Amino acid sequence: MDELPIRAHSVEILPFGAPESVGDFANRIAGETAHIRYSSTKAENTLRRQKADLKLFFRFLESVQYEQPISHFLDSGDWSLWSGVTHGLVEAFVEWQTRRGYSIGSINVRLATIKAYCNLAVKAGKLSQQEYASIKLVKGYSHKEGVHIDRRRPITRVGEKKQQATSLNIGHATLLKRQPDTELGRRDAAMMCLLLDHGLRCGELAGLRVEHINLTQGTITFYREKVDMVQTHRLTPDSLVALMRYLPQVQGPYLFAGYKGRAMSTRAINKRVGQLGRMIQLENLSPHDCRHYWATVAMRNGTDIKALQVAGGWKSAHMPLRYAEASAIANEGVKLY
Repeated sequence: MDELPIRAHSVEILPFGAPESVGDFANRIAGETAHIRYSSTKAENTLRRQKADLKLFFRFLESVQYEQPISHFLDSGDWSLWSGVTHGLVEAFVEWQTRRGYSIGSINVRLATIKAYCNLAVKAGKLSQQEYASIKLVKGYSHKEGVHIDRRRPITRVGEKKQQATSLNIGHATLLKRQPDTELGRRDAAMMCLLLDHGLRCGELAGLRVEHINLTQGTITFYREKVDMVQTHRLTPDSLVALMRYLPQVQGPYLFAGYKGRAMSTRAINKRVGQLGRMIQLENLSPHDCRHYWATVAMRNGTDIKALQVAGGWKSAHMPLRYAEASAIANEGVKLY
């Protein structure tokens, strides 16, 4: 066999013809293209968030005078950066964020990002399997541990994320779903109905296409990227009416179009929901607050936990149970008189 041509996605690998064994050659190519394959399976929002996670990690490395050059990594993809990363540095990064007041949830997410990229560095031959095994043992914080930490530190949040959800009541929800009878108002009404009545995540709303709506059957079918699940919901009366009014004005494939006909971005959706909230004296309203409202109201009205888990697109009952505990009256069964 004279040569072994390999094509990985859009990257063409030069033919193999050196003394290197076929197996070693395949391993080397797998390592060199691991990041390409990894990136091709992730959503743009995920990659954008991971890039921000890595920037903060690199800022930490610079602060501790890390010996590897890091300024050009994000653009060049130079995996040699990772050759000096140790479990001690990763542990220190977690502590560094904690002392600076970053949220527990964000710290845990960044730790997952670092572990994912350390795995890619192993495949690229720049980080040892032994060190990676130790890095995988670095733990983030549980919810209970996070509560204790937040009680002890003077600064509990860094950045724009909120510590607690903005609380809505049925009056707020009614106002948010009743928007002016204009092109913008009809769009906003449809958007708020889907968020408040169906508990869609922001990314799920952004990915909706016109073909996902079936007015005849009164259903909406959409993809839950976070859990890799396609679901169909029966539209609530408010959602059905809002979509019947809105759909005739939609041009293009996306239900909510943004700049140059592309899908409306999650940032734009977050911004608009915040604006609509301020119009009714709700500060910092977000799409996820609407999901909180949907789940909480569902539990208060007697929805079964398993049914809520399925409808909400959760892979475990952990989150529905949290909503059940939050909405329950703890002393409902206590008899004093």
